[in-house]
Amino acid sequence: MKLKKIAASTLVGVMMVTSLSAVAMAGNSKPLEIEGDFSEMNWGFIVGSYEHVFYQKVDEGIRLGCQEIGLQEDQYNITDCNLEADKAINAIQNFTANKCNAIALACNDAAGCVPGINEAAANGVAMFNFDSKAADLTNVISFVGTDNFQGGVLGGEELIRLSEDGDTVAIIGNPESVSTLDRENGALQALEEADRNVLSGYNYEGDANRAQEIMETILVANPDCAAVFCAGDPAATGAMAAIKAAGSDCKVVGFDGNPEALEAMLDAENGKTWVSEIAQDPVGIGRGIVEQMAKYFTTGEVDDQVIMINPYIITAENAAEELGK
Repeated sequence: MKLKKIAASTLVGVMMVTSLSAVAMAGNSKPLEIEGDFSEMNWGFIVGSYEHVFYQKVDEGIRLGCQEIGLQEDQYNITDCNLEADKAINAIQNFTANKCNAIALACNDAAGCVPGINEAAANGVAMFNFDSKAADLTNVISFVGTDNFQGGVLGGEELIRLSEDGDTVAIIGNPESVSTLDRENGALQALEEADRNVLSGYNYEGDANRAQEIMETILVANPDCAAVFCAGDPAATGAMAAIKAAGSDCKVVGFDGNPEALEAMLDAENGKTWVSEIAQDPVGIGRGIVEQMAKYFTTGEVDDQVIMINPYIITAENAAEELGK
């Protein structure tokens, strides 16, 4: 779909939240220091998919946070749901049956996970949410995740920086996930007043090969496409492969900040194409949700129901520094 100017009505699925906190990057913050008796705690965590480096890093943050507050390894369990609501609900039910008093999960299917959340809450389980926000937070005590809409705005601003008036730019998104949909909508908002021909409305389905096919199609019809914003690093990987195969000068802006992305940006050849990255803090997200769970069980309160961690831009100038963290 090709758009000359983007009307505000094209921004769909943007959720307004009444209770919202924004915080800076948390991955390198000081260790959690929460005093309390956690001897009776039994917590379950459900990440999106261990096939994604991002969720491996979220897992790392969860484990780090649990260790910092003194939980023993047999007091928490972490699994993944392969980004599927049915598997997430099955994991919730298993954790509930195993007497978990708190469960935290990524809701990659924002609406599909809600019945499982509500069922567990009705059974007395304290429910928490991270990374991908549930469509209904009624029974969610606290959510911690990236401000994906703002990350999309940064991605759109990078497209403007990497192109000129009248140029064609593209967005490869994944509307099946609320997180990636927010990123696309943020980019569309940033481009709304820019003099750019914007190609959007694609779904790479979380698959790098599908992203490569999409980018190939874009370049056939628009060989002069100046830049593409990818709503996840798998999409950026696929897009870069298509761009290099076509001999195009199109630039890639990725989203996640995974090590593979930074290594590509620093590579002599790949860095000519993959030039910018919108970074998240997955370790900070993992530690952050543990922090809110710990605060809830020690004080009965959390910092806020919705806590957003700010994304930021990485280029070749600071990629090496980020890799060293």
